[in-house]
Amino acid sequence: MSAHLKAIKITDSIYWVGAIDWAIRDFHGYATQEGSTYNAYLIIADKITLIDTVKAAFKDEMIARIASVIDPEKIDYIVSNHSEFDHSGALPATVAQVKPEKVFASKMGVKALTAHFRPDFEITAVATGDELDLGGKTLSFIETRMLHWPDSMFTYLKEDEILFSQDAFGMHLAASKLFVDEHDMRIIKWESEKYFANILLPYTGKILALLKSLGEMNLPIKMIATDHGPIWRGDDINTVLKWYSEWSTQPLYPKAVIIYDTMWGSTAKMATSIADGILSTGIEVKTLPLSGSDRSEVATEMLDSGALIVGSPTLNNQIFPSLADTLTYLKGLRPANLIGASFGSHGWSGEAIKYLNQYLTDMNVELISDGIRVQYVPDEATLRECYELGEAVGNELKKRLNHK
Repeated sequence: MSAHLKAIKITDSIYWVGAIDWAIRDFHGYATQEGSTYNAYLIIADKITLIDTVKAAFKDEMIARIASVIDPEKIDYIVSNHSEFDHSGALPATVAQVKPEKVFASKMGVKALTAHFRPDFEITAVATGDELDLGGKTLSFIETRMLHWPDSMFTYLKEDEILFSQDAFGMHLAASKLFVDEHDMRIIKWESEKYFANILLPYTGKILALLKSLGEMNLPIKMIATDHGPIWRGDDINTVLKWYSEWSTQPLYPKAVIIYDTMWGSTAKMATSIADGILSTGIEVKTLPLSGSDRSEVATEMLDSGALIVGSPTLNNQIFPSLADTLTYLKGLRPANLIGASFGSHGWSGEAIKYLNQYLTDMNVELISDGIRVQYVPDEATLRECYELGEAVGNELKKRLNHK
């Protein structure tokens, strides 16, 4: 065990005892260029309680941090807010080592943890409104099903006014600075957007309902302690709640995203002309060649975009593999309120446009064009047509924004 690893005190009786994963660069398909953290929290009360554990490989790091405060075997309770392996992976080994009196999870959490681990220890189910007396401190539980798993749950520490929010309000950001206000807010905003766009976007309706419910509960909240990334406190709490409300409504934005791949540069030329046409209308445009853009970056840029324009050459009578990958990923995230169009170069068959349009239609993107396709290299007339398509996209966005 690493005796030099220390817990970090966040209040007089609560410690961060999680782990920092500086090396992770892919989180089930989501690019994590800044690494991540697996946050766990130790509450010192008559009944010493651990909120969440960590990824299995980081169990010893968590235990070492706990040991810097107390003997880990003095832990009485463990609460599992979320059964995904990055938070529950170390749970069985932790239970075996510390031998807590009880382990708590939501009703669906009990089912998930049982399916994951076939544990030889009992897990007690809790539901919204249930409370747990720690002796001088009280935990209250709030089920948040499908944010973002069926088992997801918040735990609220009444006396300290801390909301342990599992994955909600989190971000993948490895950092030694524990609080949001210790970071550049531009980085915080981007990583929060990226996390929301790639993890939570399919559940926007449930997020809006949760935000409404939290408002009705009128819980005083001094901190939001997430399972990934730094902790929110002070005015930053209102900031992230406002961001989540806006992102969940998916309003129309004055921005278009162009994604494409190219074999010999022809589809790239078309993308440039479309982008110039959009810019001529005063609408912001972000062009993302998939040869150098990750699918999770595309999803993040889509969060504040009103249009999606996709381009692909035809390869083996299909779309380019990078387009199939990214569009399949975006389809699962279910972005809303978008207009769009397709374009691409081909050799002797030209089916890509048909498949691109089908993807967009399946995503409920409103097509404003049948698409532009050209055989081999686009001439000036085709590039002019691409420019005009960009103008049409920009003008349609402006019209819709003006009628809001």
